[in-house]
Amino acid sequence: MKTFIIPAIRLTIVLTILLCVIYPLSIMLIGKASKGAGNGETISVNGKVVGYANIGQSFTKPQYFWGRPSAVAYNAAGSAGSNKGPSNPDYLKDVSNRIDTLLKYHPYLKRSDIPADLVTASGSGLDPDISPDAAKIQIKRVAEYRKLDEQKVAALLNNQIEKPLLGMFGPSKVNVLRLNIALDQLK
Repeated sequence: MKTFIIPAIRLTIVLTILLCVIYPLSIMLIGKASKGAGNGETISVNGKVVGYANIGQSFTKPQYFWGRPSAVAYNAAGSAGSNKGPSNPDYLKDVSNRIDTLLKYHPYLKRSDIPADLVTASGSGLDPDISPDAAKIQIKRVAEYRKLDEQKVAALLNNQIEKPLLGMFGPSKVNVLRLNIALDQLK
């Protein structure tokens, strides 16, 4: 019995120190060395914090690019998806309403032209990014409402597209908050 208890106690002590002290401290140090010092990367305009780089915001005015819908109204304290399956009638109604809204503001589009990320919420409900295709279909609307040349808005969008990490990890994406801030600064 003694041959099993003493090694078990030693293992428990070693794992407690490793998993309850060393690992959390190393994660904290990595966080402190990252952008935002582990508190999140804020985005500021004229010295005022207007949002976080990794948390989406609701943009509903037609002169702005719209992001992904959120199942939690972009509340970071309640991050979650809708948990409704693709055959759920409530979910299908929500998606259909989002498509109808997009078509109202983009009458030049067909239903099949609308990227899925403009009408479906992300798993976290906080996604700050959209695909370049989702942003590109909004250029005409944004340019019209702002009385800007479409080519100018398209060039601004192209400058905001973030390429995949090392050219191969993840998709290309556009941070909607950063894009809209750049849009407000466009003359």
